[in-house]
Amino acid sequence: MFTFAENPKNLGADIGIISVLHTWGQNLQLHPHIHMIVPGGGITKEGNWKNSKTDGAYLFPVKALSKVYKSKFMEYFKGFLLDQKLVEDVAMRKLLYKKDWVVYTKDPFLGPKQVIEYLGRYTHKIAISNHRLIKLENGKISFKYKDYKHGGVNKIMELEVTEFLRRFCMHILPHQFVKIRHYGILSNRGKQRLKEQQVHQGINIKSIMKKDYKHVSKEKLNYDLEKCPCCKTGRMITIQTFAANAPPILIDSNNKKLIRKIN
Repeated sequence: MFTFAENPKNLGADIGIISVLHTWGQNLQLHPHIHMIVPGGGITKEGNWKNSKTDGAYLFPVKALSKVYKSKFMEYFKGFLLDQKLVEDVAMRKLLYKKDWVVYTKDPFLGPKQVIEYLGRYTHKIAISNHRLIKLENGKISFKYKDYKHGGVNKIMELEVTEFLRRFCMHILPHQFVKIRHYGILSNRGKQRLKEQQVHQGINIKSIMKKDYKHVSKEKLNYDLEKCPCCKTGRMITIQTFAANAPPILIDSNNKKLIRKIN
């Protein structure tokens, strides 16, 4: 992307990218792909904003992007094999080069906010949420999924427990693996440059108050964390909290603190 952006024929400016790795589909099979949010322009060396050549119709030619992406990927893949001292399968390499590699680009159909909202559902989620699980019975798990091959119809899939766990574990990322990355003018290093550009364009960035987890749960999942799970009407109230691996502080009728000893 940066190679294309640097070329004056395409843009001739520094761009920014938010990149999100997504590994699963609705049926929990391995479907690794990357979502990228890219502004329709960039900042020139002179410090001015420059829109894309097509003025927002598209950023870079998709067919050219696909070819370069394939070549870059295969180059790094070959380097990986050398590092791991693995033998390159010539037949597989030829097969991969024959395949059509897809770089899919489109305008945000409802606007930037909706795109960020869509990706936000995946950034801190796991492969399947509890609300999609239906039952565990006779060593089999049933769960809901959308069949996008047939118009997004809601269906139910039943899997053996071992197969369900196998699919789920494929989406557990390595320790300290970074799932979301920011590049260019959208990276931490580019924050100051981006702020200067926003000031130059008269953009007023308002600070947004973060919602707590209770509010988000009620708004997004329609689940009220404070509602009593037993009677469904009473409210859960925090009476006391205590640190991990420590006994709770007890209070007697005279409002004196008592410490329980644990043998």
